[in-house]
Amino acid sequence: MGFFDSAQGMIDKGVSAAKGVVSGVAVEQQPFMKGFARLCADGWDQGWHERNGGNLTYRMTEGEVADCRPFFCENPSNWIPLGVQADNLRGAFFAATGAGCYLRNVALDIARNVGIVEINTSGDACRVVWGLKDGGRPTSEFPSHFMIHSVRLDATEGASRILYHAHPTNVVALTSVMPLDARAITRALWKVMTECIIAFPKGVGVVPWMVPGGSEIAMATAKLMGTYDAVIWAQHGLFCSGADFDSAFGLMHTIEKAADIYVRARLLNGGGDFANTISDDGLRAIARDLRLDVNEMFLD
Repeated sequence: MGFFDSAQGMIDKGVSAAKGVVSGVAVEQQPFMKGFARLCADGWDQGWHERNGGNLTYRMTEGEVADCRPFFCENPSNWIPLGVQADNLRGAFFAATGAGCYLRNVALDIARNVGIVEINTSGDACRVVWGLKDGGRPTSEFPSHFMIHSVRLDATEGASRILYHAHPTNVVALTSVMPLDARAITRALWKVMTECIIAFPKGVGVVPWMVPGGSEIAMATAKLMGTYDAVIWAQHGLFCSGADFDSAFGLMHTIEKAADIYVRARLLNGGGDFANTISDDGLRAIARDLRLDVNEMFLD
């Protein structure tokens, strides 16, 4: 089969894919988008995304934007006010899951369930320039993602690019029975599994229950993410940040696994104090030997 036969054969799979044969790698085939779709599938397989629960955003590099620009819509969507503003994200581009989209469907049809979103030059509105077919909009929690990205950009000197929000069962369960206090929940997790203080040495932040999707919860979460890589939303779920898809997913997985161990251990001992946990001296030894920058406020 010749080159042009191959290009023609791609037309049935969509205009974006057809362009990819002629002028470059289609958006769906970009490495960052493959990683994006894999994380969504992995989260679904873990059971963290009932119905259309959860969302994911990725702050694109300049090179990725340049590679994708030939496939941007000739007529982008109208500008959507965010209700929040960030100077350090003016003109940025994000890949984002869509409002109402099921993460289990992302890998099946990326262009329908994911969009590339451009931020305006004022840093207070966005528009869809690729994907989210048939008038889709970015996730309703995009304002929260946007403000957290702004904070994480400064806190990590640009390293953090991923924000992943999911509804892991055991983390959500803990918020119904434990104090909504970062120190209490962090210590509970640190002390039941050795890897926890390694994975999140700064601890885990906690936001009390708020209506999701608005500026109030966006600002509350962003404030905490200046310190923490992960923040729990009470009775709702967990936000994790990372430099890449593996680190963001791995952080979510570690926190949820530790919460699962805590819940199981509490059930096994009838709800009383544990016979064995990692001591504070033990936690300090881990931090010393692995040269971790640990949040000392969470140690006795």
